[in-house]
Amino acid sequence: MAYPGAGGGYYQQQQHQQQQPQQYGGAPGGPAYGQAQDPMFQYFTAVAGQDGQIDADELQNCLTQSGISGGYKPFNLETCRLMISMLDRDMSGKMGFNEFKELWAALSGWRQNFMAFDGDRSGAVDFQELQRALESMRFRLSPQALNTIAKRYSNQGRISFDDYIACCVKLRALTETFRRRDAAQQGVVNFSYDDFIQCVMSI
Repeated sequence: MAYPGAGGGYYQQQQHQQQQPQQYGGAPGGPAYGQAQDPMFQYFTAVAGQDGQIDADELQNCLTQSGISGGYKPFNLETCRLMISMLDRDMSGKMGFNEFKELWAALSGWRQNFMAFDGDRSGAVDFQELQRALESMRFRLSPQALNTIAKRYSNQGRISFDDYIACCVKLRALTETFRRRDAAQQGVVNFSYDDFIQCVMSI
């Protein structure tokens, strides 16, 4: 079973990075070597608490200050909550610096993808553009699934940048949750009701 991102690009790069041992949060005695010179570390530490972690409100401030959304409207709080849940492997409800860097790489890739299909630079994409954008990321979805996504994230037939990112975050998180349970890589898994609720409600 081929999952989105298998053919390369930023998603594959992130999968490779996730295979490497990582430590989250602030290092005792100060930032790890090289972090202090990282421009993203300045954005992160400006809002992070003493524990070296940021919650959804702080992430929203951090991303707004960084200007990663470019000319598009800054991310709303619910989208920031989704971002944290996507990478919150320790279920703390917060994000450390390494997780933030991983998120930044994903956001940069999704923004480039959005801009490629927002041909008229209106700040939104229509159903056909959304479909092509998801296909470019190797999401193989049925017309019924695409219609469900479009209804969930569109406003009068248009999907804004913020809603597009929320859609990408949820698709990636759900795909990774599914993949972990698909031991045979056949695209089919069995969920208990309780497991299903935990997976969906945690994202």
